[in-house]
Amino acid sequence: MAEASNSKADTAVSSAPKGGSAKDKDASKHKRTGSSTTGVYNINDLEKEGKELQIAKETQKLNWKLNTSPASLDDKDALKKFLTNPPVKKIDLHFPLGLEVTARNLKGVTIKDALDAIYKQYKKKADDELDNPILAGFEWDKETSWTKLIVHQKKEGAPAPKKKGKKGAKDDDE
Repeated sequence: MAEASNSKADTAVSSAPKGGSAKDKDASKHKRTGSSTTGVYNINDLEKEGKELQIAKETQKLNWKLNTSPASLDDKDALKKFLTNPPVKKIDLHFPLGLEVTARNLKGVTIKDALDAIYKQYKKKADDELDNPILAGFEWDKETSWTKLIVHQKKEGAPAPKKKGKKGAKDDDE
């Protein structure tokens, strides 16, 4: 009987993977890879390479009020688009009066990420506290700072588009 228990012990020992236990091997397989999403850059690397940024044009058309939630916007599709091309993991948003916020997303900063970062700063402000409460868009000025976008604001948003009447309805029947 002693021999049988030895052979069992031997097979258990010999079947263990070399170089550590099975637990160690599994743990090494599950490292986080979120920070290395392909096609998403660190803004500092882009500066070193001299790659130019392009800002999504949709940001100029949003007419978003800085102290309202980005979720209240009608154009939900625009929120999903990357703020810059090529996409970056984080970018600083600089306001003319000196305020600076950082938008972050390891999978690429979207327009929503930028608006969320701005909203976080402005959500407690009343309408009358804001001189220019509407987002006019972003500007990238590589001469001033490669890693920042300048936030432009305006007093009033564009008038809301008028809704058209139903097709086939006649307005001349008076």
